[in-house]
Amino acid sequence: MASEAAVVEATAAGAEEVAKQPHKLERKWTFWFDNQSKAKQGAGAWGSGLRKAYTFDTVEEFWCSEVSGSLYDQIFRPSKFPANADFHLFKGGIEPKWEDPECANGGKWTVTSNKKPDLDNMWLETLMALIGEQFDEADEICGVVASVRQRQDKLALWTKTASNEAAQMSIGRKWKEIIDVADKISYNFHDDAKKERSAKGRYNV
Repeated sequence: MASEAAVVEATAAGAEEVAKQPHKLERKWTFWFDNQSKAKQGAGAWGSGLRKAYTFDTVEEFWCSEVSGSLYDQIFRPSKFPANADFHLFKGGIEPKWEDPECANGGKWTVTSNKKPDLDNMWLETLMALIGEQFDEADEICGVVASVRQRQDKLALWTKTASNEAAQMSIGRKWKEIIDVADKISYNFHDDAKKERSAKGRYNV
């Protein structure tokens, strides 16, 4: 029979091993980067500079790196991005493009910000809500885009089925709550945006 000390030691070792286990997320997520100022002019220019930056599927991978410490603080904070940069967090396997099959029939909720600290806070709250599966309609969400501009920054939450008004309204209300925004936000169909850049939003919350 094992001694009490041996049992305690084995239990402690087991607890330490469990603590070392990474906390798996429900799905993989990928960061993408695109510098709009470097995009080539002409047809098909949009997205030509899109680059995959980092894929992760554990909490530890999102927050930490043995080399740089917190990945969010070191790399993925919008206020650190150059002007005209777009930074995306999308579900693994989905590219942040209208042409992607998961995005083709979708749209986006958009919020604007004139202050970099506000953008940072909204971005972080959105990232944590996405990887933490806080949305009831999580399967409808494709990803989020932070667009850093000199005058006014934007944050856009992309979803899959624009015509599903009930799902989009649910997502919009939840997102406003998560990022603590009081002003009205609008939802645009990608199809509308393709035809007219300044197309009006179809839904509002």
